[in-house]
Amino acid sequence: MTEAVQGRTFHDEDRYAEDLGGDVYIDCAFRGVDLTESFGAGTVFTECIFDDTRFNVARYTGSAFTNCVFRNCNFFDAEFTDCRILGSTFTASTLRPMKMLGGDWSLTDLRGADLRGSAFQGVRLREADLTGANCSDAVFGDVDLSGAMLTDASFARTDLRGSDLSSFDPHIVELAGAVITSDQAQVIVAALGLDVR
Repeated sequence: MTEAVQGRTFHDEDRYAEDLGGDVYIDCAFRGVDLTESFGAGTVFTECIFDDTRFNVARYTGSAFTNCVFRNCNFFDAEFTDCRILGSTFTASTLRPMKMLGGDWSLTDLRGADLRGSAFQGVRLREADLTGANCSDAVFGDVDLSGAMLTDASFARTDLRGSDLSSFDPHIVELAGAVITSDQAQVIVAALGLDVR
Protein backbone atom coordinates (compact mmCIF):
# COMPACT_ATOMS: atom_id res chain seq x y z
CA MET A 1 0.00 0.00 0.00
CA THR A 2 1.27 3.48 -0.86
CA GLU A 3 2.35 5.48 2.18
CA ALA A 4 0.13 8.52 2.68
CA VAL A 5 1.54 11.99 2.05
CA GLN A 6 0.28 14.24 4.81
CA GLY A 7 0.43 17.99 5.44
CA ARG A 8 2.65 18.87 2.48
CA THR A 9 2.36 21.88 0.18
CA PHE A 10 3.17 21.53 -3.51
CA HIS A 11 4.03 24.77 -5.33
CA ASP A 12 4.08 25.29 -9.11
CA GLU A 13 4.93 21.69 -9.89
CA ASP A 14 4.66 20.26 -13.40
CA ARG A 15 2.97 16.88 -13.03
CA TYR A 16 1.69 16.70 -16.58
CA ALA A 17 0.31 13.28 -17.56
CA GLU A 18 1.51 11.79 -14.27
CA ASP A 19 0.06 8.51 -13.04
CA LEU A 20 -1.22 9.13 -9.50
CA GLY A 21 -2.85 5.72 -9.20
CA GLY A 22 -2.96 4.53 -5.60
CA ASP A 23 -1.46 7.75 -4.20
CA VAL A 24 -2.90 9.01 -0.91
CA TYR A 25 -2.81 12.69 0.10
CA ILE A 26 -4.17 13.97 3.40
CA ASP A 27 -4.42 17.65 4.37
CA CYS A 28 -2.14 18.70 1.52
CA ALA A 29 -2.16 21.91 -0.55
CA PHE A 30 -1.61 22.07 -4.30
CA ARG A 31 -0.90 25.62 -5.48
CA GLY A 32 -0.29 26.37 -9.13
CA VAL A 33 0.24 22.67 -9.87
CA ASP A 34 -0.22 21.37 -13.42
CA LEU A 35 -2.13 18.08 -13.31
CA THR A 36 -3.15 18.28 -16.96
CA GLU A 37 -3.79 14.82 -18.39
CA SER A 38 -2.92 13.26 -15.04
CA PHE A 39 -4.72 10.03 -14.26
CA GLY A 40 -5.23 7.61 -11.45
CA ALA A 41 -7.16 4.60 -10.22
CA GLY A 42 -7.81 4.47 -6.50
CA THR A 43 -6.16 7.86 -5.85
CA VAL A 44 -7.25 9.42 -2.54
CA PHE A 45 -7.30 13.12 -1.60
CA THR A 46 -8.70 13.91 1.85
CA GLU A 47 -9.22 17.49 3.08
CA CYS A 48 -6.81 18.86 0.47
CA ILE A 49 -6.78 22.38 -0.98
CA PHE A 50 -6.26 23.01 -4.68
CA ASP A 51 -5.50 26.59 -5.76
CA ASP A 52 -4.95 27.47 -9.44
CA THR A 53 -4.52 23.77 -10.21
CA ARG A 54 -5.08 22.45 -13.72
CA PHE A 55 -6.97 19.17 -14.18
CA ASN A 56 -7.50 19.63 -17.92
CA VAL A 57 -8.19 16.31 -19.68
CA ALA A 58 -7.45 14.45 -16.42
CA ARG A 59 -8.89 10.95 -15.99
CA TYR A 60 -9.62 9.44 -12.57
CA THR A 61 -11.33 6.14 -11.82
CA GLY A 62 -12.48 4.82 -8.45
CA SER A 63 -10.75 7.75 -6.74
CA ALA A 64 -11.83 9.93 -3.82
CA PHE A 65 -11.73 13.69 -3.24
CA THR A 66 -13.27 14.00 0.22
CA ASN A 67 -13.91 17.41 1.84
CA CYS A 68 -11.52 19.07 -0.60
CA VAL A 69 -11.51 22.73 -1.68
CA PHE A 70 -10.99 23.71 -5.32
CA ARG A 71 -10.34 27.41 -5.97
CA ASN A 72 -9.74 28.83 -9.43
CA CYS A 73 -9.04 25.37 -10.86
CA ASN A 74 -9.52 24.23 -14.45
CA PHE A 75 -11.31 20.95 -15.24
CA PHE A 76 -11.70 21.38 -19.01
CA ASP A 77 -12.60 17.99 -20.53
CA ALA A 78 -11.81 16.16 -17.27
CA GLU A 79 -13.48 12.80 -16.65
CA PHE A 80 -14.29 11.11 -13.35
CA THR A 81 -15.54 7.52 -13.33
CA ASP A 82 -17.00 5.98 -10.14
CA CYS A 83 -15.29 8.64 -8.00
CA ARG A 84 -16.34 9.98 -4.61
CA ILE A 85 -16.26 13.78 -4.39
CA LEU A 86 -18.06 13.95 -1.04
CA GLY A 87 -18.43 17.32 0.66
CA SER A 88 -16.00 19.14 -1.61
CA THR A 89 -16.29 22.82 -2.59
CA PHE A 90 -15.71 24.34 -6.03
CA THR A 91 -15.17 28.10 -6.24
CA ALA A 92 -14.39 30.26 -9.30
CA SER A 93 -13.35 27.16 -11.24
CA THR A 94 -13.76 26.18 -14.89
CA LEU A 95 -15.93 23.06 -14.80
CA ARG A 96 -17.02 22.68 -18.40
CA PRO A 97 -17.24 20.47 -20.11
CA MET A 98 -16.68 17.73 -17.55
CA LYS A 99 -17.89 14.15 -17.61
CA MET A 100 -18.94 12.30 -14.45
CA LEU A 101 -19.78 8.62 -14.85
CA GLY A 102 -21.14 7.02 -11.68
CA GLY A 103 -19.80 7.89 -8.26
CA ASP A 104 -20.95 9.96 -5.31
CA TRP A 105 -20.89 13.78 -5.32
CA SER A 106 -23.22 14.15 -2.32
CA LEU A 107 -22.99 17.31 -0.18
CA THR A 108 -20.76 18.92 -2.81
CA ASP A 109 -20.85 22.74 -3.01
CA LEU A 110 -21.32 23.78 -6.64
CA ARG A 111 -23.01 27.12 -5.99
CA GLY A 112 -22.98 29.34 -9.04
CA ALA A 113 -21.02 26.77 -11.06
CA ASP A 114 -21.08 26.91 -14.85
CA LEU A 115 -21.80 23.31 -15.84
CA ARG A 116 -23.16 23.98 -19.32
CA GLY A 117 -22.64 21.05 -21.64
CA SER A 118 -21.28 18.79 -18.91
CA ALA A 119 -22.47 15.23 -18.36
CA PHE A 120 -23.49 13.55 -15.10
CA GLN A 121 -24.52 9.94 -15.68
CA GLY A 122 -25.62 7.67 -12.83
CA VAL A 123 -24.13 10.04 -10.25
CA ARG A 124 -25.35 10.57 -6.69
CA LEU A 125 -25.75 14.31 -5.98
CA ARG A 126 -27.79 14.02 -2.80
CA GLU A 127 -28.01 17.28 -0.85
CA ALA A 128 -25.54 18.93 -3.21
CA ASP A 129 -25.70 22.74 -3.37
CA LEU A 130 -26.43 23.81 -6.95
CA THR A 131 -27.86 27.19 -5.99
CA GLY A 132 -27.55 29.52 -8.97
CA ALA A 133 -25.70 26.90 -11.02
CA ASN A 134 -25.99 26.97 -14.81
CA CYS A 135 -26.68 23.37 -15.83
CA SER A 136 -28.26 24.19 -19.17
CA ASP A 137 -27.59 22.09 -22.27
CA ALA A 138 -26.11 19.39 -20.03
CA VAL A 139 -26.93 15.75 -19.37
CA PHE A 140 -28.10 14.69 -15.90
CA GLY A 141 -29.10 11.10 -16.61
CA ASP A 142 -30.18 8.76 -13.81
CA VAL A 143 -28.84 11.23 -11.25
CA ASP A 144 -29.95 11.20 -7.60
CA LEU A 145 -30.69 14.88 -6.88
CA SER A 146 -32.80 14.22 -3.78
CA GLY A 147 -32.41 16.97 -1.21
CA ALA A 148 -30.32 19.09 -3.58
CA MET A 149 -30.46 22.90 -3.22
CA LEU A 150 -31.56 24.24 -6.60
CA THR A 151 -32.78 27.81 -6.08
CA ASP A 152 -32.16 29.92 -9.21
CA ALA A 153 -30.44 27.00 -10.97
CA SER A 154 -30.96 26.58 -14.71
CA PHE A 155 -31.59 23.21 -16.33
CA ALA A 156 -32.82 24.70 -19.60
CA ARG A 157 -32.59 22.19 -22.47
CA THR A 158 -30.95 19.67 -20.13
CA ASP A 159 -31.58 15.94 -20.49
CA LEU A 160 -32.91 14.94 -17.06
CA ARG A 161 -34.32 11.54 -17.96
CA GLY A 162 -34.16 9.00 -15.17
CA SER A 163 -33.13 11.51 -12.52
CA ASP A 164 -34.80 12.17 -9.16
CA LEU A 165 -36.64 15.49 -9.57
CA SER A 166 -38.28 15.51 -6.13
CA SER A 167 -36.29 18.63 -5.15
CA PHE A 168 -37.26 20.56 -8.30
CA ASP A 169 -39.60 23.50 -7.75
CA PRO A 170 -40.51 24.90 -11.17
CA HIS A 171 -41.13 28.28 -9.53
CA ILE A 172 -37.43 28.70 -8.69
CA VAL A 173 -35.67 26.40 -11.19
CA GLU A 174 -35.40 27.13 -14.92
CA LEU A 175 -36.63 24.09 -16.85
CA ALA A 176 -37.53 25.49 -20.28
CA GLY A 177 -36.82 22.91 -22.95
CA ALA A 178 -35.59 20.27 -20.49
CA VAL A 179 -36.08 16.66 -21.56
CA ILE A 180 -37.95 14.47 -19.05
CA THR A 181 -40.07 11.32 -19.05
CA SER A 182 -43.82 11.13 -18.53
CA ASP A 183 -43.27 9.81 -14.99
CA GLN A 184 -41.03 12.77 -14.19
CA ALA A 185 -43.65 15.11 -15.64
CA GLN A 186 -46.05 13.96 -12.95
CA VAL A 187 -43.52 15.00 -10.29
CA ILE A 188 -43.20 18.47 -11.85
CA VAL A 189 -46.97 18.82 -12.18
CA ALA A 190 -47.39 17.93 -8.50
CA ALA A 191 -44.74 20.52 -7.59
CA LEU A 192 -46.85 23.11 -9.43
CA GLY A 193 -49.81 22.18 -7.24
CA LEU A 194 -51.88 20.89 -10.14
CA ASP A 195 -54.34 18.03 -9.88
CA VAL A 196 -54.29 15.92 -13.06
CA ARG A 197 -57.28 13.58 -13.41
